[in-house]
Amino acid sequence: MSESQLWDDVDTYFISHLAPDDEALAAARRESDAAGLPPVNVTANQGKLLQLLAQLQGARTVLEIGTLGGYSTIWLARALPADGRLVTLEYNARHAEVAVRNIARAGLDALVDVRVGPALESLPKLADENPPPFDLVFIDADKGNNPHYLEWALRLTSAGSLIVLDNVVRGGRVADAGDSADDVRGTRAAIELIGSHPRLSGTALQTVGGKGYDGFALARVLP
Repeated sequence: MSESQLWDDVDTYFISHLAPDDEALAAARRESDAAGLPPVNVTANQGKLLQLLAQLQGARTVLEIGTLGGYSTIWLARALPADGRLVTLEYNARHAEVAVRNIARAGLDALVDVRVGPALESLPKLADENPPPFDLVFIDADKGNNPHYLEWALRLTSAGSLIVLDNVVRGGRVADAGDSADDVRGTRAAIELIGSHPRLSGTALQTVGGKGYDGFALARVLP
């Protein structure tokens, strides 16, 4: 058995016991695949982790940067109370259409506000609305803009808020000083910002499994 197959088998075991599918989640993946969306949504156990983090936060408000087909959105929205709010930003209008349908099928459309357009245009508009600080921010969009998204997350949160930055390992490329690709540079800049910013305390973990060799960063906003 190959190492990657072993990783997948372990993921399958964990998911079957700890994050099993239901119809809304399965349909969200199925509809995203049928619409030709890239197969880069979080895995089920990663989705469950996001849900648990939001629940541990006692989150009432969540900001998601990068919606895709709404799979991670469903996991996060399920952690919110009936009067909670999740704002999710998606660049691609076609992806957003799929997400809106998936979120509605899951019965979460009253909680979720899907906004279409470049996130770096949507975020200033959101800030102009002067929303209450977001309790949790999940960043999973174009990696070159990771430091900019992180800076906006800081503006839109307060002390105690949690920021999750996905896909930080880049298959190990993040540690290759000779790799100057935009996704790697953006990810490095975000990691270094978490490490140096006086209002952030964070760490990053490597993962294996359904997404291959990957990982995520987690940061808490300080006073």
